[in-house]
Amino acid sequence: MSVSFMEFLGMLQGNVPLLITTLLTLGVVLVNGWTDAPNAIATCVSTRAMPPTAAILMAAVCNFFGVLVMTMINSKVAMTIYNMVDFGNNANEAVIALCAALFAIVTWATAAWRFGIPTSESHALIAGLSGAAIALHGSLDGINFNEWVKVLYGLAASTVLGFGSGFGATRLIEKVCRGMDRKKTLPFFRGAQIFGGASMAFMHGAQDGQKFISVFLLGIFLANGQAGVTSFAIPLWLMLLCSLVMSLGTSIGGYRIIKSVGMDMVRLQGYQGFAADLGAACCLLLSSVTGIPVSTTHTKTTAIMGVGASKRLRAVNWSIVKEMTMAWILTFPGCGLLGFVMARLFMLIF
Repeated sequence: MSVSFMEFLGMLQGNVPLLITTLLTLGVVLVNGWTDAPNAIATCVSTRAMPPTAAILMAAVCNFFGVLVMTMINSKVAMTIYNMVDFGNNANEAVIALCAALFAIVTWATAAWRFGIPTSESHALIAGLSGAAIALHGSLDGINFNEWVKVLYGLAASTVLGFGSGFGATRLIEKVCRGMDRKKTLPFFRGAQIFGGASMAFMHGAQDGQKFISVFLLGIFLANGQAGVTSFAIPLWLMLLCSLVMSLGTSIGGYRIIKSVGMDMVRLQGYQGFAADLGAACCLLLSSVTGIPVSTTHTKTTAIMGVGASKRLRAVNWSIVKEMTMAWILTFPGCGLLGFVMARLFMLIF
């Protein structure tokens, strides 16, 4: 099933639940631009390979093409998120629960952004939706564990592979460039950093873009009383809309996260920034092709940790890492509980 832009505009007229769902979904995408998208360009900005404005514009374009190209190859990540929870056959109750979940995600992510902590919007999305589905059913019947287990695989993969790829890429570059004049390599790695940042932004769109687009489409179907839609086609206009809103979020508040990830955690040189981007982008590509929804935040930040650890463990600011880890650990229970409470509250009110 697919929805054209003109059909969507027609649906919005007089459909208050769809309007509210649309605004909340775009709010989640905007917050994703605050908190997740800046990770893609954090290293190329922190090493001064690109100025922030140019990097944000590059991220906007690459996010869009990431969604477009990966969706043409396969949309497994979108389908995993779409089928992960079951909001039941009552479309009215389902759209209320979905709105509650989206409200919880925005609240959680905004609080994390306020403190400059790069939480995973992917995991906040998964936790919020799961909490709302449990509240709606009053049990775990709303969770599709065959799809949910892929999230656990992604959590482990993004952490281990991210760290290992950053560590390995740094060591490989140092071995290849051993004996070279470091000053003469600076122009190459400046260009390589731009390529790495573009690759990360592309893969961010391929991963996170699909996740939020699937939720957007779920909201459209539920708000129009279509609770039984099991397959869909992702329209071009929705890819473009989500990419633009995500980029707007990055331009508004992304610098806090850029500073935490690219500057405070590890002091990076040009080749190290490229190593982090290269390693993280390869991990995200592998995950997207296999349809496993991983966290771009986890993958990029652990890749940077791996880069720092390849030199020495003390090169990593472990106090920043501790704050990030605590935020990651608390996201599933915290945002899940918030989604549960908001769903119960919304169902009582509405």
